[in-house]
Amino acid sequence: MSARTIRIAPLTAEAFAPFGTVIDKAAVAPRPMNAGKARRYHDLAEVQVSGEGSCVVIGHVEAEPYPLPLSLSLVERHPLGAQAFVPLSPAPFLVVVCPDEDGRPGKPLAFLTAPGQGVCYGLGVWHGVLTPVGAPQDFLVIDRGGPGPNLEEHVFDEPWTVVAAEAV
Repeated sequence: MSARTIRIAPLTAEAFAPFGTVIDKAAVAPRPMNAGKARRYHDLAEVQVSGEGSCVVIGHVEAEPYPLPLSLSLVERHPLGAQAFVPLSPAPFLVVVCPDEDGRPGKPLAFLTAPGQGVCYGLGVWHGVLTPVGAPQDFLVIDRGGPGPNLEEHVFDEPWTVVAAEAV
């Protein structure tokens, strides 16, 4: 296996904690509402925003799938707001994050969500682009709206290769 190959691991709250929050209703007990006809899984993630005039916004993204192995050449981060991705289907998707090393992304980590899991990247966390695998997928995206530069991109000098756990 090449030194620039990243093996995909299952997404867990513990492994993802340095980068944000796993959005998973299995992590909290439901609260009944609407006269017992509905269950609310409350406070699954906090979407932090900063900067004057900022607010939390909700968008809908239709995303095309990526093939594996994935050639990872670009990551991004949002210094003024967290960013949450909630899938609208049970299909898994790929989550790539990097530790920050003096303002630059370190070695990437790759996770595959379980059915129904989403993620909320923390403020300023380096992450890959939205990456469905296998089929197109729709997501609700909850992030920051408002003035100010909230996107920073980094292109790696040499791409990383992301492979399935059973590959290699």
